[in-house]
Amino acid sequence: MAAIKLDGLSKTYKVKVRGEGLKNTFKSLVKPEYKEVEAVKNVSFSVEEGEMLAFIGPNGAGKSTTIKMLTGILHPTSGQAEVLGFNPVKDRKKLSYQIGAVFGQKSQLSFHLPPLDSFRLLSSVYEIEKAEYEKRLARLTELLELEEFLDSPVRKLSLGQRVRCEFAASLLHGPRILFLDEPTIGLDVVVKHKIRDLIKRLNKEEGVTVFLTSHDAGDIENLCRRAIVIDHGTVAVDMSVKKMKYDYLNKKVVSLKFNAETTLEETEGVTLIKHTPYAAKFSVDTRIAAIGRVIAGLDSDNIADITIEEPPMEEIIAAIYTKK
Repeated sequence: MAAIKLDGLSKTYKVKVRGEGLKNTFKSLVKPEYKEVEAVKNVSFSVEEGEMLAFIGPNGAGKSTTIKMLTGILHPTSGQAEVLGFNPVKDRKKLSYQIGAVFGQKSQLSFHLPPLDSFRLLSSVYEIEKAEYEKRLARLTELLELEEFLDSPVRKLSLGQRVRCEFAASLLHGPRILFLDEPTIGLDVVVKHKIRDLIKRLNKEEGVTVFLTSHDAGDIENLCRRAIVIDHGTVAVDMSVKKMKYDYLNKKVVSLKFNAETTLEETEGVTLIKHTPYAAKFSVDTRIAAIGRVIAGLDSDNIADITIEEPPMEEIIAAIYTKK
């Protein structure tokens, strides 16, 4: 059964045109002119219950606009959307009890109050019975390790602590679908792993459907089985993450710092990007050379520091369009 259905979904904004020069600027204030911008254009696809979908694309591609239409925040210009059998616009209140959302750039917590106060407020908003609320909060507190800062004002929390509380706030009412818009932006590696483990656990144990947008290739590779690429408001590619991983997520970028002067040479599957006597940066094609074998082949006693990164999502998307 499909949890989410989109049929020809479109969203057009009217944007004021600003004139150049003093005369045109004054004219635009007196008699403003507008142009139409199509943020989302005739998008159609479906997401099955229990599926974890990566919805990716460059900035301005229409990802956040699509999520806002699916959650009832924005009204579509044309087309239809159905989420858990509800129309997000007409049935927004009913739908809100069934979905949760985490927006990496926006907060649903009260800035000057402790997270616990926001959680209590949300439990009233979602009409959660006291026993169920306490049970749910205890589980989320344990999974996200929130106990030590539940009573600290949100303004005093680190970014990682705040995002963990945002996830707890979105999950208190036991949503069936979780919309995630750049949920791990700016987080360190440890917190990212905690968040990913939580999402996997919710999907496995509770069958939560996950609709994820992210610029972090690690989020997509570790969480999702299917990816949809959107650009300029239209769906460009719909593929399995397994195929994407083989075709586009097959490179790791390794940065090294050495204790002594070191010379490195390129080998099959390994390409040097930058090299100085005390540092090096190279990419590894994991289809040809396993990252573990490459690292094992280095002199570990001479390594002062090592970092392994995914290629930027923009680079992956560019590669997809080039191949397409």
